[in-house]
Amino acid sequence: MKYHALMTADKGLNTPSTNPCRLLEFGFLKLAAGETYTSQSGERELLAVLLGGRADFDVDGKCFEKIGERPNVFNGKPHSVYIPAKSRFTITAASAVEIALPSAPSDLEIEPYVISPSQVANGVWGAANFKRYYHQILTLASQPELPARRLTVGETFTPSGNWSTYPPHKHQVDDLPREAYHEEMYFFKVYPGDGFGICHYYNEEGEEENFTLRDNSIHMMPRGYHTVVSAPGYTTYYLWFLAGNQRVQGAVDDPQVGWVNKTVAMLKELGH
Repeated sequence: MKYHALMTADKGLNTPSTNPCRLLEFGFLKLAAGETYTSQSGERELLAVLLGGRADFDVDGKCFEKIGERPNVFNGKPHSVYIPAKSRFTITAASAVEIALPSAPSDLEIEPYVISPSQVANGVWGAANFKRYYHQILTLASQPELPARRLTVGETFTPSGNWSTYPPHKHQVDDLPREAYHEEMYFFKVYPGDGFGICHYYNEEGEEENFTLRDNSIHMMPRGYHTVVSAPGYTTYYLWFLAGNQRVQGAVDDPQVGWVNKTVAMLKELGH
């Protein structure tokens, strides 16, 4: 089993060398100022998340200019552009730019649109040494006015030494409201860039794996429990994106450690 990869960071579109997911796909686009990338979405919807830098977008003749303002993922909320299925699009770098391109199958016929930083919800999950900070970019819960067929997208920032996605959870069957089937991927950045973290993955079939996450690595999860920890001295970031039969989210904690969630309110009262 190997559901992770260190992605290349060459100019142009970079994709994982393998992909166990049925619905989700991912591209990491890196362009120098003035360079362009042209493609078609086909039967898929894409969300172009500006990781750093600025770019102009032309989606079937609809133009969005100078999208993006943060220099990197650790400095502010993102701009994003939703690219519908059956679209031809061109991205032109207004500066050196890095763009994440998660995608999923879609039959939704809508116009492209921009998600501005002011539309991105933010907050804190967990407490104490499993506290982490999030941005919700395209979710049914925080952005119900923004249409999408399958994609759910956000960002998580895990401080030095802290755990994230903790307690570990899974979302592999449709049993709403308790659990919803969603594939998921994490695309990681690390600050400082030479740092690392650890990702722990396991499932009920007995598969289990720990791997070292590095800058520009990706974890692909068609099923199973997962959790992340940052090495002391380093902050880890991951862009998380999901796709399933619907966009209602439902996750089930590992029953052996799920009790930790019950301590959050008490820890917050104690100032943790």
